[in-house]
Amino acid sequence: MKKVLIITYYWPPAGGPGVQRWLKFVKYLHDFDVDPVLYVPENPHYPIQDSSFLNEVPEGLKIYRYPIKEPYGLPGLLFPKKTNRISSGIIQTKNQTILEKSMLWIRGNFFIPDARKSWVRPSVNFLSDILDKENINTIITTGPPHSVHLIGNRLKQRHDLTWLADFRDPWTSIGYHQKLRLTKASQRKHEELERMVLQNADKIIVTSPTTKKEFEQLTDKPIAVITNGYDSDYEGGANVDSQFTISHIGSLLTGRNPKNLWKAISDIARENEVFRTDLRLEFIGVVAQDVLDTMYRFELGPYVKIKGYVSHAEALRRQQRAQLLLLLEIDSRETQGIIPGKLFEYMAARRPILAVGPKKWDAGAIIEETDTGKVFDYASGDELKEVILSWFKAFKEGTLHVVSKDIEKYSRRALTKQLVNHL
Repeated sequence: MKKVLIITYYWPPAGGPGVQRWLKFVKYLHDFDVDPVLYVPENPHYPIQDSSFLNEVPEGLKIYRYPIKEPYGLPGLLFPKKTNRISSGIIQTKNQTILEKSMLWIRGNFFIPDARKSWVRPSVNFLSDILDKENINTIITTGPPHSVHLIGNRLKQRHDLTWLADFRDPWTSIGYHQKLRLTKASQRKHEELERMVLQNADKIIVTSPTTKKEFEQLTDKPIAVITNGYDSDYEGGANVDSQFTISHIGSLLTGRNPKNLWKAISDIARENEVFRTDLRLEFIGVVAQDVLDTMYRFELGPYVKIKGYVSHAEALRRQQRAQLLLLLEIDSRETQGIIPGKLFEYMAARRPILAVGPKKWDAGAIIEETDTGKVFDYASGDELKEVILSWFKAFKEGTLHVVSKDIEKYSRRALTKQLVNHL
């Protein structure tokens, strides 16, 4: 059985989508004769925690841990909400205080590539012994945080091994990167580190075709697209709501704010009394203030229900109960390659997906390919309204459902097989 060392920052009890990708890969690797060994921080700062993920860690999994020094300690004590937002990538661009601007500038220019950079050097020294002890010659690093890839780069320099760099998100092309108030020198440093990782890794894994195209301009190393996915036991089964519930699961961050959607729903509610009576807009997770303000301007306040963060198991139940599942992305070129992890669980829930995002959106292509919903851009108008009305009519008639196709290739087990083939 082949041993592989997986180096990751996010691991249970971390919550959110970042932890799930490798937790699920680890779950199925043994089925393909691969023995995973984990390396994670001993005392990480996780802005979101979900202890239910601890139940999914395979029994007997060997995990090595080493302490990490993070810069969020003192700011976290003094300004916990602002610190948690910044450490989790939630960056408000409007009405920033001097404190927020200062924290962003320090984060962007003093901690390159990110605030976990101090973990690199001690990890390399610690893992050099582990590689010999465990007789491991293949390592996988997964980012963000992209400083984890620097651990892989240094280990590659010291040892004769194969290194796979997994990018759950892009590096310099991701939307929030432009909000870090970087100096020109800091931007160049990020770009240099990105090229170094892409050129020195033996193989690269990305989660979207767009990211693959971007990276192909920077390296000639083999790049595989392995998306996120769903666990096969997630498929359907819950009783759907009696109301016309349109649900968004997960953080709804600044900029994911399609005014055309809110206007379409508002217009229908104003014109149709039955729709107005049945409508419910449910948000599971953090909702940015600019999104709420826009919905309130369109007089949708009476229909909005915000539940806050829930466990992953509860999120799955909410997905299966919703009449429609809402998938939103910022309207920009930088977000065309963003495929939210929840998309695949939406697909497995077998409820219609209402998606609004940028043109040429990779996530939109998957929805259309699998017949799991409808995709619109930020300029859509009458067609968006007509689809919502048609789905509401089907809801009233008891016929609102999805007949999807070929979603099995996005199961976590099938994706793990792809990963092993790439190994």
